[in-house]
Amino acid sequence: MPAATIRPLERSRLSARQIDVLFERLAARDPNPTTELEYDSPFQLLVAVVLSAQTTDRAVNRATRALFAAAPTAAAMVALGEAGIAAFITTIGLYRTKARNVLALSRQLLERHGGQVPRTRAELEALPGVGRKTANVILNTVFGEPTIAVDTHIFRLANRTGLAPGDTVKEVEAGLMSVVPERFRRHAHHWLILHGRYVCTARKPRCADCIIRDCCQFPQKTLDGATAASER
Repeated sequence: MPAATIRPLERSRLSARQIDVLFERLAARDPNPTTELEYDSPFQLLVAVVLSAQTTDRAVNRATRALFAAAPTAAAMVALGEAGIAAFITTIGLYRTKARNVLALSRQLLERHGGQVPRTRAELEALPGVGRKTANVILNTVFGEPTIAVDTHIFRLANRTGLAPGDTVKEVEAGLMSVVPERFRRHAHHWLILHGRYVCTARKPRCADCIIRDCCQFPQKTLDGATAASER
């Protein structure tokens, strides 16, 4: 194999070959990964992602099943009003602020985008309650763009494995966009988040069950997964 394919890449402690193997295995295990948030339209996914900040997808799904039944569109959400939205999401953290944001973004979608979710980053990030991470999720999941939204799971995994170390979310995102091979970039976000959520967990990573453990640079990894780990 040519040396150029195995030398360490900028922004990564893994070699190009290790990165290829890492994503080949994740892809083989789950060829078409997707979000665990439940939704029936781009609007509903946008609302669900806004609600998911500092909250589990499971908790969001429990709340949005009833919310989306009552208000499946931006117009219906506006008609429901802030108090009406809040009543459906009281089990979610920061629910009052999130209800206010959902109402405001629904109004903005109606006023500026005909009730539809826009497909540019600038337009998405101009919506109330929508930041870079949320915009990346929508661009990737709805519009198929090769973006990578860095949440706590991906931040931890990128640092722990050495795939794309960084001190900030922006550094990790830039590193991932630099080192993830183009052919894997479309699904990289979901592969990494699911692996971080269920295998490379924060306190007790399941190293014995990890299909990429031989590519991982985490010095505390153990075959029984019993070693407590730091967030990094």
